[in-house]
Amino acid sequence: MTDEAREAALDALGLLAADDRLRVAAALVLDATTTDDVIAATGLSARDALAALARLEAGELVRRTQAGGWSFDTRRLAHLAAQARPKPEPDDMGDAPPDTARVLQRFFRDGRLLSIPVQRARRLVVLDHIAMAFEIGVRYSERDVNAMLRAFHDDVASLRRYLVDEHLLSREAGVYWRTGGPVDLGGPPPDH
Repeated sequence: MTDEAREAALDALGLLAADDRLRVAAALVLDATTTDDVIAATGLSARDALAALARLEAGELVRRTQAGGWSFDTRRLAHLAAQARPKPEPDDMGDAPPDTARVLQRFFRDGRLLSIPVQRARRLVVLDHIAMAFEIGVRYSERDVNAMLRAFHDDVASLRRYLVDEHLLSREAGVYWRTGGPVDLGGPPPDH
């Protein structure tokens, strides 16, 4: 987010913070199109309604129509909001190869899986990453597996099924253990 985008959004918000301008904007959003419509819908005097329209027009939230009326520019407001919204920083994927890091950064925010990839190649990258949370040689109950997977995503049943189907976890009689995926040879296990 740039300082300019933040300032433009704050200016628009400031314009809408005044009661008379907010009432005028609401009237326009609710299909008032002429100055008379705005006056009738808001209960403002003609002078106050025109002053509010002029301020909103100067702030590029209201514009005159070809028919001589008024319209509220909802697209402009949405654009200002989108530009002012901070972009989340991608998760740091450490020393993962660039292609792997790109996939992981696309699907993870703050360690949480945003969505399970549909494309199998991407899903395998995500599943490999998740599989590293399970220690080799350790047996896990289904309850423990669900708790570990919930740290990544709420759809634990799908994740569990994908991990088993892709031979990253094996299961027998309700007990799971890691049977595939990359092995971290250095440092402590991932914190999940």
